[in-house]
Amino acid sequence: MSFIDTFEPLYSVTGFFVGLLVGVTGVGGASLMTPLLVLFFGVHPVMAVGTDLLYAAITKTAGAAVHHRHGQIHWRMVGLLAAGSIPAAAVTLFLMSGVDRHSVQAVSLLTGALGWMLLLTALVLLLGRRISTFSLAGRPGSAKSLSAKPMSATRIAALTVLLGLFLGVVVTMTSVGAGAIGVTVLLLLYRMIPIQGIVGSDIAHAIPLTLVGGIGYWMIGEINWILLVSLLIGSVPGIILGSSIAPRMPELIVRRVLAATLILVGAKMILG
Repeated sequence: MSFIDTFEPLYSVTGFFVGLLVGVTGVGGASLMTPLLVLFFGVHPVMAVGTDLLYAAITKTAGAAVHHRHGQIHWRMVGLLAAGSIPAAAVTLFLMSGVDRHSVQAVSLLTGALGWMLLLTALVLLLGRRISTFSLAGRPGSAKSLSAKPMSATRIAALTVLLGLFLGVVVTMTSVGAGAIGVTVLLLLYRMIPIQGIVGSDIAHAIPLTLVGGIGYWMIGEINWILLVSLLIGSVPGIILGSSIAPRMPELIVRRVLAATLILVGAKMILG
């Protein structure tokens, strides 16, 4: 059976609108894509997560290339994150490969974890402006930067590795968290680095993390390639369009509507 025979246009339409929101808000597509696949298309949670991880690895590569060209990636930060996330992802995949991923217990665990991560992402969206303001207070040029007591480099490095470990587990299990949550914590840790450098470094780190996760799911047979291609066909033009209209959109309103949607979907996945 050819790709044309199995192609589902509705997947591409969904990919387009998710890409559009990603372009406008900057929030990772997994926060939207994975629950949509599970709740509205009936895709098994494990296959939805695995497919979305490879989808993220592909789409984030383009974003990382742009940030790298502008010198907005701090590779030491990326390395510290990866030192925690890659081993954590490998261990999580190893544990998942040894259980019945289609059992009621496994599905309940995955959907519950996804639901809580969506609620956490919604909270970050709602508090994002306040967190950014607090973070900016300690950055170069701010009035409070001289009085702010910086953490030691050793402590920052250790906390970055711990953040990577956390992301390695939750992103591998749910595909959610590498974007909004990762950037928020990094903003608080690296207050001497411009926000663009934080975002660029987080995107660069997400590539090996999602790639390792996606390949791991592929090896245990949990990737839907037709679904992956269909999503990419729609999401790429969606991201391009969203990025171009973002300056003219009421970002605060969009983020609040998105946060409310994530709360509803997250609650639905937790309560069943």
